[in-house]
Amino acid sequence: MKITYWSDYACPYCYIGETRLKKIIANMPEMKGRQFELEMKAFQLDPYAEKFSTGDTQTRFAKKYGISMEEAGETIEQISKMGMREGLDFRYATTLFTNTLDAHRLTKFAMNTGDKKLTDSLIEKLYKAYFTDNKELADKEVLLNIAVECGLNKDEVKTLLDSDKYKDDVILDEKEASRYGIHSVPFFYVNSYGISGAQSEEYMKDTILAALEKENTKNENTHGMSCGPTGCIIG
Repeated sequence: MKITYWSDYACPYCYIGETRLKKIIANMPEMKGRQFELEMKAFQLDPYAEKFSTGDTQTRFAKKYGISMEEAGETIEQISKMGMREGLDFRYATTLFTNTLDAHRLTKFAMNTGDKKLTDSLIEKLYKAYFTDNKELADKEVLLNIAVECGLNKDEVKTLLDSDKYKDDVILDEKEASRYGIHSVPFFYVNSYGISGAQSEEYMKDTILAALEKENTKNENTHGMSCGPTGCIIG
């Protein structure tokens, strides 16, 4: 089974949803003995985001959604607790939002090596760098250190980051999402079944089972918690 999903490293529900999905698959008796592959596709929440963080998460959140600072703080805490329930060291309140294009380009570079384990490790470390270590993902030194830690060649990565290579691949992923009517992430495509947002464990299980059994059901009208260029669907 191949699961293709669109995601951004700055999206809290993407990190939560991917983590939840992996745990579900690992614990499903129906998946025992079955091979499955996760393929991440790029989706920038804000392609025009700055290269440096320009403010704290709570202020940015309040301004973006037109809510009070208190409401923003409460919502951020709610999302953080959701991540913690998945076993993540989730520090959303202190994240440093920046442009994620280079992080996606680096991911494409890792995928091109054909080393699935290395790619999976890189993806996890990039999420962790943002949500746990609160690093700026537009910082090339941050990306270089993560890449080398995962086993990528330092000189090759440095050359990559100093170029525009794989930028077109990132844009193609986003155009593909648009063709499919995907305007918020995460979005998981399991065979012919879609999971929009960080859905409940039960919903994800049912969808995976439906995909396995090739049942003709549709999920496109159900939307879970997700983020798009204009904001997040909360709760």
